This record gives sequence, structure tokens and C-alpha cells, in this order.
Amino acid sequence: MSETLISELKALLIDRLHLEDITADEIALDEPLFGEGLGLDSIDALEIAVLLDRHYGIKITSEDDKNRDIFACLASLATFVAENRRN
Repeated sequence: MSETLISELKALLIDRLHLEDITADEIALDEPLFGEGLGLDSIDALEIAVLLDRHYGIKITSEDDKNRDIFACLASLATFVAENRRN
């Protein structure tokens, strides 16, 4: 997983999810994205899925058993993107 990809994902999350009170530097790799971590919710998960499809050609369905692991933290999301992106 590259630093470029991590920086790109941070910027996309901040922009697309309208995270106005946080900077990219404040998003830790191992901080949970949902709940007490970054505080995202199920609507944000849908937005992230759309973002992954548009920017990386990755399709995620709500029925995927791996979603909890994929969306656990920024590091797991970046690893998933690096392994599955088409562009």
C-alpha cells in the first residue's frame, strides 16, 4: 500500500463525506472508520462504495461478507483498493 494511495483516500474521504472538522493528518491508518473512531455511519459507507466504484472501478455490494474487514480502518480500505483497483 503506497503513501500516495493513502493520501488520495484521505483526501477523497474528507471531500466526498464533507468531513469539514478534520484534516488528512488527523486520520490515523488504524483508527476505526465507523463508531467511536472517525465516526462514520451507514450512509457514509454507501458513499465510500460509490467513491470506490467511480475512482477505482471497484464494485462492493452490501451482501459482501468482507465489508466489515474492508471498512475497518483506513489501512484495510487502502489494502483492499490496492489489491482490487482497475485503474
